[in-house]
Amino acid sequence: MNRYLTGHLPLISIFFFSLSFALYGQRFALSWLERNGILTGMADILSINEVRIGLIIVLLLVFFMIFAALKLIADTVTSLALLFFSKQEDDDLWKKTQGGQWIYFAGSIAALVLNPFVIVLLLLFVASSFAYILFIVYRIAESLTIPGLIGFIFFQLFFWSTFLFTIIFVLLRLYNTFIASLPL
Repeated sequence: MNRYLTGHLPLISIFFFSLSFALYGQRFALSWLERNGILTGMADILSINEVRIGLIIVLLLVFFMIFAALKLIADTVTSLALLFFSKQEDDDLWKKTQGGQWIYFAGSIAALVLNPFVIVLLLLFVASSFAYILFIVYRIAESLTIPGLIGFIFFQLFFWSTFLFTIIFVLLRLYNTFIASLPL
């Protein structure tokens, strides 16, 4: 397939996932602002539609940056894993990994349709990521030795589990520090 035909799919997928999470975040933020009586004060300065549009734009930008950074990290980790565990010098393995954009594209469209449910959004993103890793492993399995394939898989698992646990640990530490600093 022509790479110029599908080269834009990662950008569109990132945009659709970001828009899905931004739409959910906007509804959540508006209900929180309304529950706490802040929305009426904001409505004196801006109209409700301007607040909605502003929230969408800000949340879309934040989620777009997060997903773009995750894509950059994922591409780098995959390149490093191929560097460490592949014996090939040409770009064949890298080209084989490029067909999986359709997985994220389909997941992002489903997320856009099912955006009222945050658990579904998270599950769609995780399922798309897992399917993408399986796709990559399937595509490069014939070109790697068994130890190289095992190394590739464990490198990916080690990096992403370390990355996830580090973020969870830092968030929990920040939360505990915040709670401990409140004057009760």
